[in-house]
Amino acid sequence: QVRLVESGGGLVQAGGSLRLSCEASGLTFSRYAMGWFRQAPGQEREFVAVSSWNSSSTYYLYYSDAVRGRFTVSRDNAKNMVSLQMNSLNPEDTAVYYCAAKGGAAVAGTPQYDYHYWGQGTQVTVSS
Repeated sequence: QVRLVESGGGLVQAGGSLRLSCEASGLTFSRYAMGWFRQAPGQEREFVAVSSWNSSSTYYLYYSDAVRGRFTVSRDNAKNMVSLQMNSLNPEDTAVYYCAAKGGAAVAGTPQYDYHYWGQGTQVTVSS
C-alpha cells in the first residue's frame, strides 16, 4: 500500500520560510517523479514543483512561475523523502500543499490526473 505523508506546514509571517516534507512508503521511490501541488481556498489545485526521475538516474526540477526562485524541491532517495523549501513567503502562498507521486517522468505541464498517488495535504498559512 502506497502512502504519502506530508509534514511541516504551519503559520508564518510574510517574508518567512517553511520547509515541507513528504515521506513515501510502498513504492520504488527513486523511480517516481515527486511533485508538490497546492490548493488555496476557493481555487483549483495547482502545480508548484516536481522532481522528475529520468532513465539516467538524474533528476530534473521544474517549478511554476509563481514560485520559481523562492521555492526549492529536493529529494533524499535513501529516506524516501521529498522536501519543499519555501522562502520569501507571501500571503498568496497560503494553501493546502499536497505531495504526489507519478511513475516515471513528469514536467511542469504534466496533468494532475497522471499522478498516481497523493498525500493528505498540509496547511500553509502566510500572514501579512
